[in-house]
Amino acid sequence: MVSIPTIDIAPLNNDAHPDYDQTVRQVMDACTQIGFLSITGTGVSQDTVDRVRSTVRAVFAIDEAAKWDQAITRENYRGFIPMGFFAPNDGSGKADKYEGYKLHHDVNVDAPIRQDCPLYGPNIWPRQVPDARNTILDYWSRLDSVAHVLLAALETGLGLPARQLRAAFSDPMTNMTLLHYPPQSPDEDGYGIHPHKDTDALTIIAPDPVGGLEVQTRDGGWITPDCPPGGFIVNIGDMLELWSGGRLKSTPHRVVNRSGKERYSFPYFCVPRHDVVVAPLLPPLPGFDRPSVHCGHWSAEIWRTNWPDEAADNTTPELGTLSD
Repeated sequence: MVSIPTIDIAPLNNDAHPDYDQTVRQVMDACTQIGFLSITGTGVSQDTVDRVRSTVRAVFAIDEAAKWDQAITRENYRGFIPMGFFAPNDGSGKADKYEGYKLHHDVNVDAPIRQDCPLYGPNIWPRQVPDARNTILDYWSRLDSVAHVLLAALETGLGLPARQLRAAFSDPMTNMTLLHYPPQSPDEDGYGIHPHKDTDALTIIAPDPVGGLEVQTRDGGWITPDCPPGGFIVNIGDMLELWSGGRLKSTPHRVVNRSGKERYSFPYFCVPRHDVVVAPLLPPLPGFDRPSVHCGHWSAEIWRTNWPDEAADNTTPELGTLSD
């Protein structure tokens, strides 16, 4: 049975560290085999994570009328996502059993970049949780640093020029989703989130003690990441798989919450700047044949096709689909 390794990434903070090369190899092994890893040594304290988790609980404790007053719209993919609103982007399957709160890279309403890409803008922060903005943005900033450490290691491991990946993340389209999954009964079908691959470059998540995240193995089975307290789960998204010519693996995963408890999660999705075109930086592996992706167009299409009455068309990037 394939397992998801736990790696202390502290040596990656200094490329002169005696364990730097060994740690890069460990990260590469995980990312080329299963596409998931648990990491420790991030410098992000458990207290920081606990504050965010408490904030997320408070966000979803807001009364329903106030949630709808701050809900997502077609024009602004920010704010509350109602329970059961989203189904798989290809139109198949039942609605996912979660409610969410969507946050994006925060820029002022008059920021010049909004003239180039209207997907940028200010977030809607829940008025009923006044500390939410500072708590989440502090955590977000810390994960930005972790993501850049991992991207630097992948540059080394793939033999790419220094900063070739990291340069794509100035004014990024990085985003977070706060999530609440109510418990599913043992005989209830459907998912908290249906099996999917992440359509970003890199995802970082602090695992909820309740559990429920499952990762698909190459033989079609499902395993649960074993992440130690204070650690994080990281997975490769479709963009890094594409950049690497198929070497790094974007792996299907799902959430099923049959714990009998409420589950709260707050994944961080690392996404390049809007004008970046993702294409293989290395010769693609045999059989790997995927079109390049324009990040701004990709983001707009992912959002558009999330709406129940919208469908993918021939301009929609082929990202997020399941393996055969």
